[in-house]
Amino acid sequence: QVQLRESGGGLVQAGGSLRLSCASSGSIFGDVMAWYRQAPGKQREFVANIISGMDPRYAESVEGRFTISKDTAKNMVYLQMNSLKPEDTAVYYCKKGLTHPSWGQGTQVTVSS
Repeated sequence: QVQLRESGGGLVQAGGSLRLSCASSGSIFGDVMAWYRQAPGKQREFVANIISGMDPRYAESVEGRFTISKDTAKNMVYLQMNSLKPEDTAVYYCKKGLTHPSWGQGTQVTVSS
C-alpha cells in the first residue's frame, strides 16, 4: 500500500503564500497526482491535478493562484499557493491514482484575514 505524506501547511495571512509537498512511498510515474481540500463542514473538493504529457487542471477557485508540479524522480508532488484567501482555509490532501486511489492524512492550511 502506497503511503502519501503531506507537509508545508500552516497559518498565513491573506495575500501570503505557502508551498505544500506530498511525498509518496511508491513511484508516481504514470499516475494522476492531485490535491484536494476539505473545509470545516464542507465536502472534500478538487483543487488541482497533474499527469505527464497533459496540462495541469485546476479548480476555478484557485486558477491563476495555485500551481501544481511534480518531481517524478523524487516521487514528490507540490502545490504552490499564492495570493491566499481566507476561503482557502482547509485541510489539504494529496491523492495518487484514479481507480484505486491512495490518500494522505492531510495538512492544515489556515489563512487569516
